[in-house]
Amino acid sequence: MINPTTELHAAWLASRDEWGDGVHQPGSGLRPGDDIDSPAGFAEWVARLRRESDESLPPATGLVHAEYWWIVDQEDMVLGAISLRYALTDFLLQAAGHIGYSVRPSARGRGAASWALGEVLSVARRRHLKSVLITCDDDNAASARVIERHGGVLEDIRDTPIGLKRRYWIAL
Repeated sequence: MINPTTELHAAWLASRDEWGDGVHQPGSGLRPGDDIDSPAGFAEWVARLRRESDESLPPATGLVHAEYWWIVDQEDMVLGAISLRYALTDFLLQAAGHIGYSVRPSARGRGAASWALGEVLSVARRRHLKSVLITCDDDNAASARVIERHGGVLEDIRDTPIGLKRRYWIAL
């Protein structure tokens, strides 16, 4: 895992293109309207991701402080993204949780999500979180297995503003 960097602009775009332009990538911090195609827009997005982890600054309205990482292989190919939100809003409690992650389609099934989740759980422990909530789409069996492998206990499956979600808690 690495912190977001402008040096991987082309690699990030290749990953995004595999997902499809405009497709939501959980854990990436990418929002509608972000211009990541231009070097200047990409630099602004990376700077925003870094600001969101800075607890000396107030979080944006409706958001919480969060840290973002990119899952990158040895050749600097961006395999995915993962984030840790330091607190939960009502929306995050209902639908999205403390940790969000995604792996590009061609990199799935190789352990990248499981490895990255383990690393972020270590960060959450160092931040003295007692437990974390992680959600996944109800039909995402692979993500459910990753969460369960790390000790996730299914609390429930509920309809949320972003679809039917499996909600897991991991005690730290």
